[in-house]
Order: sequence, then structure tokens, then C-alpha cells
Amino acid sequence: MFADIVNALGGVGLFLFGMIWLTEGLRELGGPALRHALAHFTRTPLSGAATGAVTTALIQSSSATTVTAVGFVSAGLLTFPQALGIIFGANIGTTITGWITAVLGFKMDLGQITLPLVFLGALARMFGGPRLKFAGLALAGFALLFLGIDVMKSSLSGFEGLITPEDFPRDTIFGRLALIGIGMAITIVTQSSSAGVATALAVLGAGAINLPQALALVIGMDVGTTVTAALATLGGSTAARRTGLSHVIYNLLTATMAFFLLTPYSTLIALPSVPVDPQIALVAFHTGFNLLGVLLILPFTTPFARLVTWIVRDRGTVLTGALGKELLADPNLAYDAAATTLDMLARAHFNCLSRRILHPEMSRDEAAHLRQLREAITELRAYVEGIAATDDPARIAQRATILHVLDHLSRLQFRCTQDSRIAALARDRRLSRLARVLALCVAQTGRDEGLSASESRFKRLRHLMQNQREIFRLHTMEQTPGRGLSAEEMGLRLDAMRWLLRVSYHLWRITFHMLKLQQGRAPASPQREAAVDVLTD
Repeated sequence: MFADIVNALGGVGLFLFGMIWLTEGLRELGGPALRHALAHFTRTPLSGAATGAVTTALIQSSSATTVTAVGFVSAGLLTFPQALGIIFGANIGTTITGWITAVLGFKMDLGQITLPLVFLGALARMFGGPRLKFAGLALAGFALLFLGIDVMKSSLSGFEGLITPEDFPRDTIFGRLALIGIGMAITIVTQSSSAGVATALAVLGAGAINLPQALALVIGMDVGTTVTAALATLGGSTAARRTGLSHVIYNLLTATMAFFLLTPYSTLIALPSVPVDPQIALVAFHTGFNLLGVLLILPFTTPFARLVTWIVRDRGTVLTGALGKELLADPNLAYDAAATTLDMLARAHFNCLSRRILHPEMSRDEAAHLRQLREAITELRAYVEGIAATDDPARIAQRATILHVLDHLSRLQFRCTQDSRIAALARDRRLSRLARVLALCVAQTGRDEGLSASESRFKRLRHLMQNQREIFRLHTMEQTPGRGLSAEEMGLRLDAMRWLLRVSYHLWRITFHMLKLQQGRAPASPQREAAVDVLTD
């Protein structure tokens, strides 16, 4: 008996490994296409529910779909109500695993082909190309699913007659609540509702529990996913915490509805005129109450989103609110969030620069804002360095470009603290005029056709400042101390002219690299960047 228990647990482990490999393989195979489909087809909560269900069914992971939705919200590609549709749909899509398990795993004998499939998958994973190796991983994972089911079936068959439905809580209100608690515990331990449903199917097939007891277990497994989801979002971004709370509230509402459906559904299935296989009836109930829950909540998605937004408010700096640690494992989503944050940081620095030129006196609020910008730059740099390593050349280039922009933002932020040079701008007619031109160029950013126009404008501004630097230097050096210009003041004004040139250079390079980031082009080489840097000084 002890050996049977150990073997059954091993079968659950094989099933879990199969789910992990199958999900990873399918996600890598169709990742870009599925991400594009989610972003492209999600226009309303209803379309989001449909794409969420299909995507989850294809990659066999509601967690991956949910994290992608969180990433899109963080990157500004989707609104929170649209993402809620995806999250609701993912609850339907994840029930497809139960159908695959029930129909292929328990109704068909695939035991003879699982090990050859594992072998073929391993060969493809070891020797295949970029796409074939992920196909091999998915194939091996698919085979492990059914190998795990086969082990569970053979192990649990030894319990026939030893463990019966009478050994579990009876089919009463309190008994059902106890079974729901057991289902929750199974999901929390296995971290997978699919593995829990597969276990329930195996135990039901062995006759250890009856259908009403299995139905209550499945409800508990659905609730159990909310615990793991909530724990995963603790300390995450605002979008992640809102998603976690939405998941908890929605699944609790759906579980409550399913609890009240237990009696009528059990009565219906027990009718002689409804000859349904118990395992099929179990997965049908699982899909049915999730589908019904989505249909009931979709019309109220917008007020539901407002409620969650009111409960989970933004915390900390808004500038880095999109940087969720839950995205770090997926370079695509993490870099999207980093790019969105970078754009916000650039705009914040441009606004700060305009204020410093127009109001040279550094206020206490402005000093605090500059400290906040400095902290945000540090946080974003650490976030980019923490993103999972990838061999994708596009993502490697994206990382280099983001770091280039952060370098220039750091230097621009330092320029904004040089009070003496900023104050000197107002004491010279030429400097004051050039400063107004710079402020006007900054003010136009964001109000034109896009980054391309801004980059061209700042490039011309930098050339203007380069030409004016030599003219201004000669003009200033020609002035004699007798005209009221001290040597110290002369040095300050020359420094102020260099300040204008360097600031215009940083503005140009920031927009230059951000344009590359937007267009997905390779970044400038470090040697080229250093050469342009030297020319500015």
C-alpha cells in the first residue's frame, strides 16, 4: 500500500513536469504570435475573454496568459478592463486540460506510445534547431502528461475496495465545504489546478470517491488557484496586484455559484435518462461553471475594474509603476515594461529641464522631484539588469539601447542640478535667447508627429549650439574687465554656453536612441557613442 501511495505521488510529479515542459515548449513556439494575437484581438472584455480562452488552451497555462495580460497593462498596450476579459477567458481555457486528460488519458490507452514520444522529444530538444527544440520539449511534456496519468491509474487501482467514498466527507453542506477545503489544499501544494483535476479524475476512476464528492473537490481546486495567484503578486506592480485581487474575487464568486449548482447538477447526472460517464461529467461541470461565471460577469467588467482599481491604488512612484517583478522571467514583457517606463522618465526629465530654464531658482519641491527622478533611473537600470538572459538579438539590442538612454538621462539629470550655470543664462542676452530656443524645442516634444521629428529637431539644435559656442567664446573673451565683466563671471558664462551644448546633445541622443528602440533597430556601437561624446566636449 505504501508503495502504491509513493507511485501515485510520482505519477502526479510526472504530470506536473509534463505540464511545465508542454507549457514552456508551446509558449516559446508560439510566443510572439500569441502575444500579437492577444494585443491585436483584445478590443473589448468579450473579445479579451475569447482570446484569453484560446491562448490558454493553446499554451496550456492560465498563469502565462495572465502574466502576459499584466505585462500589456503595464506597457500601456491594454486597459485594465480589457485585460480582465483575458483573465476571465483564461479560466475557461485552463479547463481544456481536464478534457484532454479525461478523453485521451483515461478513455484511450496511450501507455504504449508515451515513452517513444519522450525519446523523440528528447532528441529534438538536444539536436534540433531553435524551433524544433521547443517542439521537442512540448512533445516530451505531452507524453509525460499521459505517462503520469498511466502511473496514477495503475497505482490507485490497488486502493479499490480499500478506500471508498464513505472514507471521505459525506455529501452534505459541511461535507462539501470540507471537500472544497481538501481541493484547495491539493492545488496549493501542487501549484497546479490541472494536476489537481487529473488527480480527482484518477481517484474517481478508481472508485475511491463518487461524482458529487469529485465535483466539490474541483470547486476547491478552482479556489486554490487564487491563493497561489495572490501570493505571486505580493510586492508586484500595481497591475499585477490588481490582477491578483481580480482573480481572487472572480474565482470566489464563481465557486459560490458552483457550490449552489452542485445539488441540481448531481440530481441531473443521476437520472437514468442521462447516461453520462462520471469522468466526463466532472470535466463538463468544471468547464460549465467557469463558462457561466464568465458570461455573468462580462457585462459588469467596467464597474468591476473600477472597484478593483479603487481597492488597489497606485503606491510608490508612478514613474516605475509598470516594473513588475513578475515580468522578469519573460524578457519580451519585461522589456516592454522597461520601454514604457523609459518613455515616462524621458518626458519627466524634459519637463524638469523646461522648468529649470524658465525658473532658475531651485525650489524645495523641484529638488525633491530631481531626487525622485534619480531614484527612478537607478530602479529602472536595476530592473533591466535583472531581466532573464536571452539569446534573441532583438532583445539584446533593446537592452543596450535602454541602457544608452538611461546613461544620457542620468547626465541630463545632473545638468539640471548645476544651479550656477543655469542662473548665468539669464545674465547674458545671447545665452538667454539660446536658452529660450532650447526650452521651446523641449516644449514641442510630444506635440508633433512623433520621435522622428523630435530627434531631427534636437539634432539641428545641437548643431546650432556647436556653432554658437565658438562665436560666443570669442565674443566673451573680447570683453575687458573694465566693462563690468569679471573673470569669474566670464568663466561662468562660458560654462553656461557649454551647458547649453551638452544639454542639447543629451536631448538629441535620448531621442535618437528612443527612436531606435521604437523602430527595433540595432543600437549605436559604444565606440560610435564615445566618439560623438568627445565631439560635444
